[in-house]
Amino acid sequence: MRPDVLAISPHCDDAVFGCGDRLAARPGAVVVTLFAGRPVAGDALTPWDAAAGFAPGDDVIGARRAEDRAALAVLGALPVWMDFRDAQYGPSPAVDTLASALGDLVAQLRPHTIVAPLGLFHSDHRLASRAAVALVRHGLTARWLWYEDAIYRRLPGLVAERVHQLARDGVHLRRPERGASASARKRWAVRCYRSQLRALAAPGRPGGDDAFAAEVLWRSER
Repeated sequence: MRPDVLAISPHCDDAVFGCGDRLAARPGAVVVTLFAGRPVAGDALTPWDAAAGFAPGDDVIGARRAEDRAALAVLGALPVWMDFRDAQYGPSPAVDTLASALGDLVAQLRPHTIVAPLGLFHSDHRLASRAAVALVRHGLTARWLWYEDAIYRRLPGLVAERVHQLARDGVHLRRPERGASASARKRWAVRCYRSQLRALAAPGRPGGDDAFAAEVLWRSER
């Protein structure tokens, strides 16, 4: 069945953190996580994964996909995981490669609305957003919304800078829609990401409270 919403998530958790209540309001929404591929077998445990509570030899991506599946089930959404690797595991794919994979999925699902990250701070978030922009510029017809990346949106000036950058790239955004603070359902879904919340709560990290704050979505002008 054709989904009403397709949300683009850089990692397992980002779409739920950034637009979980929007997903919950559209039963059957699909969330495609771009950087859900496993690291090379035998690679050393990364500092982030260690902070998330994993040990050498653990199937980190398997655990994170299980968390993602549980969270999306709470919201009535469905996961699609791509095999591109998180930047902490090695070189990132080219924007064109990501855009091509996304374009194939969009052509298959034909969603009415695509929700993409603004693309703040983290290299994977920026890359995911740039791939979405490539689809917009290619003339992909859909209603486009852009969610403010939870956690990173708190960094001073970053949202405004990104909105201006998107305008320079030909993607002009309207005044954002602001929701209420997270619903009980979204809070339940966010808490499914136990490993990510553990890493965010580690010393020197920002914590995960922003995932429970009001969602902010920008709309592309036609």
